[in-house]
Amino acid sequence: MGDSLVEINDEHFVVDLMYAGTHHNMTGVAVYQEIGLGNHAYVHKDLWAKLQLLVPYLEKTSQKLKIYDAFRPLSAHKRLFSVINRDGFFIADATQSPHCRGTAVDVAIIGTDGKELVYPTLVDAYNKDYAQEVQSGNFDEFFKYLKKASLDYEDLSMREAIKNRNELYELMTGIGLVPPPRRHEWWHYELKDGRSAKYPPLDI
Repeated sequence: MGDSLVEINDEHFVVDLMYAGTHHNMTGVAVYQEIGLGNHAYVHKDLWAKLQLLVPYLEKTSQKLKIYDAFRPLSAHKRLFSVINRDGFFIADATQSPHCRGTAVDVAIIGTDGKELVYPTLVDAYNKDYAQEVQSGNFDEFFKYLKKASLDYEDLSMREAIKNRNELYELMTGIGLVPPPRRHEWWHYELKDGRSAKYPPLDI
């Protein structure tokens, strides 16, 4: 993995990588198992330093941060893109993905009851029916649904979900992370300069 990456192995964080299995995976392919990464989450040491700033808050609130995706090896990204090769899912050029640089995470908060808080969508906008559709090459209905994943989406019937999304935003930006440029994934946060040459893409 190199000296720049560290594994997330801390009681305040729950690692459940969606691409390590098929139960919460829009592609339906356990790519991380295929390449030998398994359910091990790595991030660049600079990102890990930021995430550790969450520990006092997580301890105070008796919550945990669930990690759905972190470092994504270049080979894994290319494999995922081969399954669903459509912009809006995965960047066509794997070297441009902050995940492939270890500078991004996909996350949600687990509450005091041990259950994930409700959000406008599941992480990755996962939905079993839509997953089957997009794996078959049908994207129209899913992309309509994906609008709910935007940080700017508002719906008075989803007040709790919107509140939780906004609180996650405040929490993650409060430690110096930023959402993706298009603000279209409420679960994704990255280093401000995490797409720069300072952080080269990596593989295993």
